[in-house]
Amino acid sequence: MADQEQDLRKKLRVEPGEKVRLKDRNPRDKASFEDGDETKAATAALAKDIDILQDRLYAEGSRALLVILQGTDTSGKDGTIRGVFNATGPLGVSVHAFGPPSRLELEHDYLWRVHAACPRRGTIGIFNRSHYEDVLVGKVRHLAPDNVIEQRYEQINAFEKMLVENGTTILKFMLHISKDEQKERLQERLDDPTKHWKFNPGDLEDREHWDDYQEAYEIMLNRCSTPWAPWHIVPADRKWVRNAAIATIVKATLEEMNPQYPDVSWKPGDFKVF
Repeated sequence: MADQEQDLRKKLRVEPGEKVRLKDRNPRDKASFEDGDETKAATAALAKDIDILQDRLYAEGSRALLVILQGTDTSGKDGTIRGVFNATGPLGVSVHAFGPPSRLELEHDYLWRVHAACPRRGTIGIFNRSHYEDVLVGKVRHLAPDNVIEQRYEQINAFEKMLVENGTTILKFMLHISKDEQKERLQERLDDPTKHWKFNPGDLEDREHWDDYQEAYEIMLNRCSTPWAPWHIVPADRKWVRNAAIATIVKATLEEMNPQYPDVSWKPGDFKVF
């Protein structure tokens, strides 16, 4: 299993300096997972393992794990959170979904709200979208001048390095879906009354800029996959592959962090409960 984990991470990881072309990455790739039912069962087992490791991380209380989920509309960020972290106790996990910045947030630098949402020591933090919106939507929608966008890549790299140097391990996943798959998922939201709440007419506007967003993602991946916080491109057309790949990498990363229950200064045998 260890070899499979290493092979998967190597396959999906964007090496620092690598020039990424998303057209060369198949969003329907099974990423070494073959049988859907077996993979779903294995993912459920991984989710339980993640819960055990997170309990140790919480008890240790000295480090944190930040999981960044970035992808186009319908790529499955919410589904990933449910599928990978559904067994993890809520005490040590925080989820932050980044929407358009508020007036207060706009009065600060763009990383101000992000830093405030970073996980505290002992916890796993999950970003549903992230500071990378400021070089994706910001770039495609021209929400900031080109020279300002250009500065942000290195600013983000420096910000993430600071987090890592202060005890936060960072995992970054780009959920890669095809334009055809997005069309099906958007149509499903229109057809299913229980999913109407998920549909946003603005998603269709963003879809008109599909190629521009793909280019913005490539630049982001090329510029911001670093030795301390590399990107992983996860094929996401198949939901069960997406969840299995991310669960495998999260578990392997927590195992490498190897959090430990702290020693206590007293001896259990010295006490008796009446």
